Amino acid sequence: MKKIREVPIKETATALSLPIHEIDTFTKWTPPVTPDGPINLIIAVSFGLFVPPRILNAAQYGGLNVHPSLLPDFRGPAPLHHTLLAGRSLTGITLQTLHHKNFDHGVILSQTPKPGLEIPNPDTCTVPELQNLVAPKGAQMLVDGIKDGLFVPPLKAAGWVPTEENETLIHAGKIQQEDRHVDWATWTMQDITRRSRVIGPLWSRALVPTNDGDANPSFYQKRVILTQVEEVEPPKGCDSFALVPGLPFANASHPVGPKKGRALYVFTHDGKVLRIDQMKVEGEAVAEGLRAAIKARMFGDRSFMSGGSEFTPFRNPLV
Repeated sequence: MKKIREVPIKETATALSLPIHEIDTFTKWTPPVTPDGPINLIIAVSFGLFVPPRILNAAQYGGLNVHPSLLPDFRGPAPLHHTLLAGRSLTGITLQTLHHKNFDHGVILSQTPKPGLEIPNPDTCTVPELQNLVAPKGAQMLVDGIKDGLFVPPLKAAGWVPTEENETLIHAGKIQQEDRHVDWATWTMQDITRRSRVIGPLWSRALVPTNDGDANPSFYQKRVILTQVEEVEPPKGCDSFALVPGLPFANASHPVGPKKGRALYVFTHDGKVLRIDQMKVEGEAVAEGLRAAIKARMFGDRSFMSGGSEFTPFRNPLV
C-alpha cells in the first residue's frame, strides 16, 4: 500500500530529455558516447555503488562527489546518522574527487570552512532535519565547484588536515539492525534516547514461557520493539531495580493488571528510569507497553514490597 515514485533526479532528467541508464551493477556497462564525444566528468551524489576505475579513467576529468561531513571525519555511507549519534553540534559539506580504490578518500576540492555549520537543536535534531540543512548547501557547493572548474588539473586540495588536537575521527558505517539492539549493560539514558531518535525504534529480547499452565514450563526468547519510550522520574521505592539495568518492572502487585496509574519501567546503565509507553512483541501488534508485556506473559510469578510500594518484575532482564 506504499506509493511508489521516481527519484527527483530521474524526473528532472526526463523533463530535460536526457538519456537515463538504470543499473544494479557496473559489470559489462560503460558510459555511452555522446554526439560531442565521451562523457568527460562523472558525478555521484547519494550513490550506493562504487564507481570502478575503468569508468573514472575513461572520463577526462574523473569524478566528483558531495559528502555531508567535514572529511576525513565521518567517512562512510551514513554520515548524517553518525554525526547525530556522536552528539556533534557542528557539521559540514565536502566536495571531493572520486577515489579509484576507496570510498571518501578523494582529493578535497571544496569544504565548509571550519568550524563548520551549526546543527539546529542538536539534542533533538533528526536525520531528515539535518538532511534538509545540508542538502541545498551541498548542491550549491557542487554547482559552484563545476562552474569554477575545480575538477580541472592541477587539482588543488582544500581540506583540513587532522592533528593530534582534533577530535577522534569517526567512520560512518552503514546502519545495521544490530545498531538498534539495546545493550542494557553499557548504554546510558542518553545513548538510548539518542539512538531512538536517530535510528530507532530500538529492540531487545525477553524471556517468555511456552505455557503458563505447565508445572515445569519451558522458556524461549521473543524480540520486543520499544516503539515509544520516555525518560521519567523513578516510581517511589523502586531503587533496588537499578542494580539490574534492563530488568523491566511494573508498579503493581502480582498478577499484574493494566489499571490506571500502572506502567512498565526499566533502569538504564546510569541509574535513570525509562518508561516503555508502547511496545511490539514479536508476533503481536503494537500495544501499550504494560498491556503488551502482560499479554506475552513476561512477568514473574511474585511481587514484593519496597519503600511502601509494590512491584512485579519480568522473569529475567531484557537482553
